[in-house]
Amino acid sequence: MQVRKRTAAMVPLLICLITGGIRPAIAAEKSDPKDLVTQARKELMRLPYYGVFDFLVFSVNGPTVTLGGEVYNASIKKDAEREVKRIAGVENVVNNIEVLPVSSFDDDVRWSTFRAIYHDSSLSRYLPGGGWVPHGRMGRFDRPFDGFGAGTRFPGQEPVGNYPIHIIVKGGRITLEGVVDNQMDKTLTGIRARGVSGVFSVDNELQVEK
Repeated sequence: MQVRKRTAAMVPLLICLITGGIRPAIAAEKSDPKDLVTQARKELMRLPYYGVFDFLVFSVNGPTVTLGGEVYNASIKKDAEREVKRIAGVENVVNNIEVLPVSSFDDDVRWSTFRAIYHDSSLSRYLPGGGWVPHGRMGRFDRPFDGFGAGTRFPGQEPVGNYPIHIIVKGGRITLEGVVDNQMDKTLTGIRARGVSGVFSVDNELQVEK
């Protein structure tokens, strides 16, 4: 009789232990995709070496986060994956970030392009602290932003960045990523980049703020 009483008393305890173990898994499965997007963007923006010569994008599909883009500093690739993996609800990280090759020639092009764009009297306001005030959907890419559409370099992925204009250089070829106020500024930015000595081509992917 005592054995039966003890067994009956243990049943509620066992149920609590079992359901308690299941609840975290259920919570992880029901993680809000919008929360994961917000957290992923937040963690990527915190990367200490992420700057104007890098450009990151990401997308969230259920518990999977896909990282993309191109980085000048090789440590950013592994740092980005590590930080995103720590986010509650993320189970998988697909790391498609490309590390740009080491090149002193490309380094010269990077800094020459930076000066040509950000020191221009009409574009200098885009330099952080330069007085640019965004009027539309984004100020920096750490805000919610529409993903890239079809026909772009990163379709369906969202950009992350701390400069309005990011400068990506690979083999003397420049890609401009980011956002500017108007078409005139986009055109002028491309002209300034094309005027840099030694540049083979310029792909102007800047978006005009709406």
